[in-house]
Amino acid sequence: MNYRKFGKTDLQVSEIGFGAWAIGGAAKVGSMPIGWGNTNDEESERALLSSIDAGINFFDTADFYGFGHSEELIGRVISHRKDVIIATKVGHRNINEKIVFDYSGDYIRAACEESLRRLKRETIDYYQLHTARLEHLHNGECITAMEDLKRSGKIRYWGLSLNTFHPQPEAEYLIDRKLGDGFQLVFNIINQRASEVLKLASGAGYGIIARMPLQFGLLTGKFKPDAKFDASDHRSFRLTAEIIQVANKKLNDAVWPIAHQLQINETSMALSYILSHPEISTAIPGIRTADQVQLNTIGLKQLNADVIRGIEHPEMKWNQLVELLEKQG
Repeated sequence: MNYRKFGKTDLQVSEIGFGAWAIGGAAKVGSMPIGWGNTNDEESERALLSSIDAGINFFDTADFYGFGHSEELIGRVISHRKDVIIATKVGHRNINEKIVFDYSGDYIRAACEESLRRLKRETIDYYQLHTARLEHLHNGECITAMEDLKRSGKIRYWGLSLNTFHPQPEAEYLIDRKLGDGFQLVFNIINQRASEVLKLASGAGYGIIARMPLQFGLLTGKFKPDAKFDASDHRSFRLTAEIIQVANKKLNDAVWPIAHQLQINETSMALSYILSHPEISTAIPGIRTADQVQLNTIGLKQLNADVIRGIEHPEMKWNQLVELLEKQG
């Protein structure tokens, strides 16, 4: 495992991190699934321990994942280790079976205490506003709360998990004011909309976490248009047959042949593409089994500039696929 410096902080993070959304288990807000379906806690615990053996030291979760269950698992299994870096998020709530965004100062401070309790820690290494928007940043309460938590030692560093499809406005707001320490954003072969943010944020000394590196599994090469997802899996409404069909055609035509030439599988190709961008501090594929730990940490290669230019060439028209994904939410 290779390690990278997280912006201007003193954190050295594994270039592959552990995305802990899936181990939160099945969860719904009203009728909307917000998890990845049913999970087995014993299997999740094995995955966490296997990731340590593989050299992963960065674990990203949120208090909304399984309504705290993901944090509880991490707290029970690995958070006692001094070499483990834990990041979590705040701001999403389930109130009367509706998703509510709450970035008030009082809520953030109270939620931080609850996350610390579940994680069995005195300090959170990296605390993130969970997709806060410009209106919340302008209000200022959330920024004041994060700075207060940092001064009090409850958190070491803080940042913002950016909007999936339009990350730039909120990133620029913090960068212009030299606030926070990092960003989490969507960046992968399919969704390259954050490419400008990568340059801006890295140049300003921010650490960068690439989430959804496999785009809900589309970049593993395993889904067919007739794929069925359990009703408790958010992909049941996000990955339509049309999206899978369009993605597979584009990937089969232009990307997977390169992976085969490099003698790596589709997952390794997708992760290698991300990590070939030096601005990225860590990529966090969702992991729920020990087998996935191995799949996500082997066969990684530094892609040359010609390969990257080919993937990012305007003729690829990836944005048409991103627009389909955006319609599904």
